[in-house]
Amino acid sequence: MSPGEGRTVTTGRVPESWYGSDTSKAHPARVYDYWLGGKDHFAADRVVAERAAVNAPEVTMACRENRAFLGRAARMLAEDGARQFLDIGTGFPTMGNSDEAVHSVDPEARVVCVDNDPVVLAHSRALLSRRGSGSTTVLAGDLREPERILDDPALHAVIDFSRPVVVLMVAVLHFLRDEDDPAGVIARFHDAMAPGSHLIVSHATYDYNIKVLNNSRVWNDATSPFIPRSRTQIAELLAGFELLDPGLVDVAHWRPDGNRPLPPMHLNIYGAVARKA
Repeated sequence: MSPGEGRTVTTGRVPESWYGSDTSKAHPARVYDYWLGGKDHFAADRVVAERAAVNAPEVTMACRENRAFLGRAARMLAEDGARQFLDIGTGFPTMGNSDEAVHSVDPEARVVCVDNDPVVLAHSRALLSRRGSGSTTVLAGDLREPERILDDPALHAVIDFSRPVVVLMVAVLHFLRDEDDPAGVIARFHDAMAPGSHLIVSHATYDYNIKVLNNSRVWNDATSPFIPRSRTQIAELLAGFELLDPGLVDVAHWRPDGNRPLPPMHLNIYGAVARKA
């Protein structure tokens, strides 16, 4: 798919048979879609979502605030002149996704969405429409294999890594085990990014609700693990980047714009925008 070839949009619920892949296990993208009030989830996803909410009743609000954080951060960088965006672990292209936020500023900006789930990929590609400028390119890739993403010719057909790029890893790093070396994964993208590039990141934590740790067991029945980390652990993953103000904070408190009231509690997900000098 070439730059400017399509735009991601969504319609109503798609039948389970349409997906052509196993929906008997919960997948993070579909669980997240359920929490966001979407329509692309199945029984296994709803079971995990509801069990997780028992330990973390604030999870639905956390997901919505996380999506709002993504929008604020992406729009801010687009308004500051960023024109290349690489969203890894993008999930379903619904409800204020990165493409929507970036193209609200500049329809000509290039956005590449990467996901490892064939359900997400099929859904996104099937719903590409309104051909013209301001396109979104959808590619298969797994964050645990950064070299395969960065070496993909289809990525380089859209993104010029000799120029600044914004890499998004929003609500995806907590699905990497320690043995997946999340710090090393981020470092590999850091090395590939030109000076002046940015990283938008959010990550689940147990700092304010220790019961969040119980959800690691809940996610044993899903396609991915769930590894919440402390603020200190998350900060260590961002070595080599300079954090923009206000640093690594509750996503709802990252440059709130006044368009939504601040939640009355901590949401157990940190967010940050960081710059490569």
